[in-house]
Amino acid sequence: MSTLNINRELAQKSHEIAQKIVNNVFQFIKKHSTVSIERATLRIMGINGANKEGIPYCNILIEKAQKANIINKGISNLIGYLYHLSNKNIQETIEKIEKIKPDEIKEIKNKIDGYKKYSFELAEKGIKLILSQRKKREELIEKYGLPHKPWIYVIVATGNIFEDKVQALSAVKQGADCIAVIRSSAQSLLDYVPEGLTTEGYGGTFATQANFKLMRETLDQEMENQKRYLMLVNYSSGLCMPEIASLAAIERLDMLLNDSMYGILFRDINPKRTFIDQYFSRLVITLSDIIINTGEDNYLTTADAFEKGYTIISSHYINYEFAKKCGMPDRLIGLGHAYEIRPDITNSFLYELSQALLIRNLFPNCPLKYMPPTRWVTGNIFHTHLIDNMFNLVSILTNQHIHLIGVLTEAIHTPLLQDRYLSLKAVKYTFNSAKDLFNEIEIKPGGIIEQRANYLQQKAYEILVEVEKKGLFQAIEEGLFADTKRPKDKGKGIDGVFEKSEEYFNPVEELILSHNKENSTLR
Repeated sequence: MSTLNINRELAQKSHEIAQKIVNNVFQFIKKHSTVSIERATLRIMGINGANKEGIPYCNILIEKAQKANIINKGISNLIGYLYHLSNKNIQETIEKIEKIKPDEIKEIKNKIDGYKKYSFELAEKGIKLILSQRKKREELIEKYGLPHKPWIYVIVATGNIFEDKVQALSAVKQGADCIAVIRSSAQSLLDYVPEGLTTEGYGGTFATQANFKLMRETLDQEMENQKRYLMLVNYSSGLCMPEIASLAAIERLDMLLNDSMYGILFRDINPKRTFIDQYFSRLVITLSDIIINTGEDNYLTTADAFEKGYTIISSHYINYEFAKKCGMPDRLIGLGHAYEIRPDITNSFLYELSQALLIRNLFPNCPLKYMPPTRWVTGNIFHTHLIDNMFNLVSILTNQHIHLIGVLTEAIHTPLLQDRYLSLKAVKYTFNSAKDLFNEIEIKPGGIIEQRANYLQQKAYEILVEVEKKGLFQAIEEGLFADTKRPKDKGKGIDGVFEKSEEYFNPVEELILSHNKENSTLR
């Protein structure tokens, strides 16, 4: 549906302004690191597991480095030194992490700079592992082929990873292409990643390396039965955004919810912490060729979709340019939006169609993720099912890429298997019955759909101009996005931000930047 008349010059100007906005923040990002980035670095270097109290060894070493006042140099040299002392035995290195004291670290802090080659050795092993997993994914996709678009995306969220496995297989057998294991409530606020298989999550299942591994193996086994590629999804957001991205890369996930502002606006995580963390996480994601999903759909849960729908488009431009700063190609930048205009508005379907079609035209090469209505659904399952199917029709009509199914009991309880079955059946019916509709109709010039699209595009541009004048930090403080105000010097996790010293060293980041630069021409 390329017949929508949009202002291409205005779209280009919007990209240019968004680049300026991001470049200003990027100057700050490059001068800083966070405890979560340093932990992610350790994860990639092979430092995993937890002690008897369940405290991850990554957290233990970072805390000791903070007490020894060397964290601003990065954690890499210290782990390289311990690796050398352990005769390059990773298990012995982990044991030394628990034994070494902050005072001992202070005594050797000038000495550890001489062990960069050991840090590089660990970093290279981790990068090779991630690249081998990327290659394995490519081989599986070549064998089975990617699903037809829109990809059908289904959430499982029991809290018990073994029950999630059952629900995932059930959804796949009914036609799901992407399985998202939603995280336990408030895990994004934990400043550590739990260890092992988990069975006690609330409202979702804890994101852990062991859980990632189990679900990946489950879907891999089912691929042979289905004769098609199956995608695994999780959440790389919150205080452990870089760590989750690293673990997802190691365990070969396909898609991650990863947004540059979601944690700030909806979890009150410090803006500085979030912007720094999203940069490193996206470096890892680009290396491993994972598709991201941004979170603009959430804006419409706090701001009115009809009155403020343009804010998600301005955020798309910013999210897009942040991703480009990490070398991410368009095919990995899954911008999120949703069907959330009040259903009582006359012609609401036309307005929803206009917004979805505009975003599709503004970002033609991005795998857009379209989210179902949730704000206005009620306990009336028949009404919810009806609205969900209007959403399904817009999705196929505007050629969306990733389609998260709406479930008729979403407003009542955590959906059961039969609820998802009915939703999947409805999605498949709509997608099949209207498969080529987007090639068969044209948009009336100057009509309701085109006028709405032009309005949204103009307003999104005006917001970007305002943000560029104020600066992104100030714009967020004033509540320009999602009607939510977040001060740049407050919020969760600010104590985990630090300025890099001149001696800062991170071989993982160096290797990823080098690899991503070398491969950018191939994209």
